[in-house]
Amino acid sequence: MQEAIIVVPHDPCWANEFMEIGRRISASMGESAIRIDHIGSTSIPGLDAKPIIDIQISVRSLDKLDWKPFLEQLGYMHRENNPDQTKRYFRESGSMRRTHIHVRKAGSWSEQFALLFRDYLRVHPEDSQCYAREKYRLSELYRHERERYVTAKEPIIWEIIRKASLWSQQTGWEPGTTDI
Repeated sequence: MQEAIIVVPHDPCWANEFMEIGRRISASMGESAIRIDHIGSTSIPGLDAKPIIDIQISVRSLDKLDWKPFLEQLGYMHRENNPDQTKRYFRESGSMRRTHIHVRKAGSWSEQFALLFRDYLRVHPEDSQCYAREKYRLSELYRHERERYVTAKEPIIWEIIRKASLWSQQTGWEPGTTDI
């Protein structure tokens, strides 16, 4: 049986946990990391979430992998079987804090998508709370079915990203400076 999907109330400590992990990654990777950003639900103040820190690292190339040893030295394991070819995916090892690291090519659509989604929800609490309600509902329906939970979130994610796209056009949104 898969690990249970549990959504919990927002914890303000998530931002500090990201900063601690992000600084270690930055110190290790140096200029190999163009950006290091806190993404996902734990990056949005007030948004209830699965207590997993999602980190996006933007690099020049996904193919070269010259940055991979830096993450492995910090204890993160490359998940080579990840089917999403727009990123390289790493997870914590052993007793480390639960962390998902998404390495994406700087300037790519997938990198920008994650940043736009995050930034939009940070300034639209009503959509953030709607997203939280849906996550709670789906976590009850698919408590031990991670893939079905993720797939079932797609309609609300696309609804939010449509709004975010319009918002980006109205505001001239661009990704701000990197979080680290």
